[in-house]
Amino acid sequence: MMREVEVPIEAASSGSVSARMRYRDGRRVMWVASRPTTRRGALSERDGHRIARAADLANRLGIPLVLELSTSGAKITDGVSALHGWGIAASALARCSGRIPILAGLVGPAVSGPALLLGVADWVVVAPDAFAFLSGPQAVREVTGLDVSNQTLGGSQVLLARSGVAFEAADDRRGVEEAIWSVLDYLPDSTDEVARRIHPIDPDPIDLDRLIPDTPTAAYDVRDVVRGIVDEGSFHELRQAWANQLVVGFGRIEGRAVGIVANQPMIMAGTLDIQAAQKGARFVRLCDSFNLPVITIVDTPGFLPGKDVEWRGMIRHGAELAFSYAACQTPRVCLIVRKAYGGAYIVMDSKGMGNDVTLAWPSAEIAVMGAQGAVEILHRRADEEARAAAKAEYEEVYLTPWIAAERGYVDEVIEPSETRSRIARAVELLVTKQEHLRPAKHANSPL
Repeated sequence: MMREVEVPIEAASSGSVSARMRYRDGRRVMWVASRPTTRRGALSERDGHRIARAADLANRLGIPLVLELSTSGAKITDGVSALHGWGIAASALARCSGRIPILAGLVGPAVSGPALLLGVADWVVVAPDAFAFLSGPQAVREVTGLDVSNQTLGGSQVLLARSGVAFEAADDRRGVEEAIWSVLDYLPDSTDEVARRIHPIDPDPIDLDRLIPDTPTAAYDVRDVVRGIVDEGSFHELRQAWANQLVVGFGRIEGRAVGIVANQPMIMAGTLDIQAAQKGARFVRLCDSFNLPVITIVDTPGFLPGKDVEWRGMIRHGAELAFSYAACQTPRVCLIVRKAYGGAYIVMDSKGMGNDVTLAWPSAEIAVMGAQGAVEILHRRADEEARAAAKAEYEEVYLTPWIAAERGYVDEVIEPSETRSRIARAVELLVTKQEHLRPAKHANSPL
């Protein structure tokens, strides 16, 4: 039977924000909520101080911080004081980042500066009628001449599928709250702890041995690989509607919470673009902050080619994914199931990035590039018959896991049906892993 107790924080103070400590089935969280009935949730200087005090208290206690937002922005009549209060709140959240989980539920508007709190949060769930933006429809109209609605500019579908601000959707306010508790189940209270381990449930049998199609260009759903590895019903996917050529989410293996990062061959053949790199990098950082082992499933032909993607900074964002993996200190297991080409192979937690265990299926293709691209470079002056023969030879010799295994870049080539037991064993042995922190204030990550 679920039991919940609440302890209010500064209950007698006026303002549009409430703060309370909530106990639910032995789990403590600090819950900060906007009051949309008070000045439409506009944040005063006092509200900013209250958010900061609640965040600092959660940080000292080592418990998760939840933000339930519905705010029209800063309180106009407070003037610059309201902006100062919001700055104090943002600074407090920054101090919490990486130390305690910060989860946000958007149940109404989040306009102007307070919308940035969603970007600070580790995870965001959104109600159907909610919206968020920094510059509203009126400002857009004045600057660009375009007429847009709140929902068109920053509605729930925009936040889920276009900007990637929201991680998942809920049906209503109650659904937002339940989603928050559900995600918290995979996370510890703070970076000084580990997530609770539960009784494992073996997955329904999935024939992983027959999952990879015989045709190299044929697609399959990588979620089937995930379901064959994690405990039954434990996979909780995040950001499913954004950059969906990369699948990320929480799961459990033998009852232990883990993070999953996987290329999705069904979408763009699993190629990495800017959004996919951002999605993967942020999730790896989240797992690293809260001691979740990271399981990476690789099937990617490389980075997305194109002038536009290069001009928008594919180098910087690809480096962001590589940087996140290289800095990750939790147990890391990489499984290569099919394509692992070039730079994309490197940034998907290859052995060179410092992972702990690299496994590969016999279907793995670990190479600088695919056969067609290699033949066009190495045999561009040959006739069609010679090129076809060279392609077949390249596929047979180089598009295998064996050369990488011989050189120690793959620890073991395993049968797909053995995957769950091998990864479970690796995680169990690696769970006490410790690494020394680098002697520096912080690294300059390629944001």
